[in-house]
Amino acid sequence: MALRQPQARRRGFRRIGALAAVGLAALSTAGCLSRRGAEATGSINAAATASPDALRREAEAWGQRFDANPTDPRTAMGYASVLRALDQKSQAVAVLQQAAIRNAKNLDLMAAYGRALADVGRLKEAADVLSRAHAPERPDWRVLSAQGAVADQLGDHARAQAFYESALRIVPDDPGVLSNLGLSYALSKRLEDGERTLRQASAHPRADARVRQNLALVLGLQGKFADAEAVLRRDLPPSDVAANMQALRGMVAQTNSWNAIKRADGGRPKKPNG
Repeated sequence: MALRQPQARRRGFRRIGALAAVGLAALSTAGCLSRRGAEATGSINAAATASPDALRREAEAWGQRFDANPTDPRTAMGYASVLRALDQKSQAVAVLQQAAIRNAKNLDLMAAYGRALADVGRLKEAADVLSRAHAPERPDWRVLSAQGAVADQLGDHARAQAFYESALRIVPDDPGVLSNLGLSYALSKRLEDGERTLRQASAHPRADARVRQNLALVLGLQGKFADAEAVLRRDLPPSDVAANMQALRGMVAQTNSWNAIKRADGGRPKKPNG
């Protein structure tokens, strides 16, 4: 189910029911707060708000640098990030794969590659790559959250929740990780746990509209439509709130709302915070 909002505000919002995280942003972008900046290098941070023309110029510049040195990890990550911003996700995978072949021990590169694989639905490959993107003695909470998002997409919610809980031991109260955990609870039909966790996430000063939209979804699934509407009103104008509440009521009224949630989550077996 797609959230409606004015055109000028659509960037940065995600559909009700989408698990972020991860992604993996994809995870850095997935929409979850915790994955923001997880793979930022050079001017990559600006990619999220740059105009299409500016992005194309960025891509051309990074592409020239990549052609000159295709195995340099920083260049590959920079180029891939801009490609992802242009929605050229398969090309981003190819760029990172080429660099990863020669730099399999570069953990930042492997993390970016794993997130990119998840972006294009290559979930089992993503899980394998992400498992090699940090060391057991030095776990990376961003990678742990990305691993959780992939596990959720694969339907292994118990494993996903274990990854999120491990991430939260490193970054307690991170709103992005908590948001992913809350939605994972919802997908495993633990709605009260999902609501409690998402309320905790929403109360964090860094929580944004995407976290609150996730809370609205879980409230709606419990029939708490007034509460869900109040949450949505924090970020959306009345007309969009009404449209989203109608869609949410329709989803909940379906014979199998759990399948509806999974379809709203991208129509694939979730994507990822960055």
